[in-house]
Amino acid sequence: MSKNLVTRIIVAVIFGPLIIYICYLGGYWLLGMIALFALISAVEYMIAGGIKASSVEFWLTLIFMTQIIYVGSKVSFSYAFMTFVVFFILNGLIFAVRNKPPAELFDSQMRMVWIVAYLGMMYPFVYRIRTLSEIGGDWLLLLFGTIWLSDTLAMFIGKAFGKRKMAPTVSPGKTIAGFAGGLLGGIIVALILTFWRLSGYYILYLLGAAILVSLVGQLGDLVESCWKRAIGIKDSSAVIPGHGGVLDRFDSLLFAAPVLYLYMRFIIYS
Repeated sequence: MSKNLVTRIIVAVIFGPLIIYICYLGGYWLLGMIALFALISAVEYMIAGGIKASSVEFWLTLIFMTQIIYVGSKVSFSYAFMTFVVFFILNGLIFAVRNKPPAELFDSQMRMVWIVAYLGMMYPFVYRIRTLSEIGGDWLLLLFGTIWLSDTLAMFIGKAFGKRKMAPTVSPGKTIAGFAGGLLGGIIVALILTFWRLSGYYILYLLGAAILVSLVGQLGDLVESCWKRAIGIKDSSAVIPGHGGVLDRFDSLLFAAPVLYLYMRFIIYS
């Protein structure tokens, strides 16, 4: 067993239960956790993209993103979108008066718009899952458990049996076998929760939720890999030993959370 894998396991054993515990606490504990994840991810992204911490747009991005997460979680997505529009306008005005080539200004502006839309509009769905039901903590357990087990099985099964590459230009290490292993992880989590925390729900509903989370989460990981390679980085940072950056670790979550929320809202609790 490699040293990196040992480190990865130790970090997961320590912080995994803590994250789940905060998910069950809900409220401002959960809101604070997702806001912290988003802020660290945004800083990782901007530093990797060459945005200086001393710049106006750096702090404008963090301030508005935090506000969007709060409003999207506690108030409504409509107000969160309105806040995003205000950011879009201010961000454009700031870049418009910079003495740089227009192509460079547009590229920098769109990067800031993207990170606020991506993190600010996606993270509130984690909070919304928790508040959609009295047992929202159990649904977050399904969400995080599926993502983590899918990632783990995809890695081990992909290394053991993976031959055919899934997306060689975006993520050379991912294989069809690994992807199938990830889906198996979702099925296992659904079966466990069917006889444990979510025993009151029809098993096919839980299987559908877990498979959907695993499917979208794994594809979301590929999407972010594409984005990161487009700006010339592999890992957003090394802030989490053995796992890379916060942006790397929770990329699957940001795609899977909205899908699970919609699944719950219109299928489970319709």
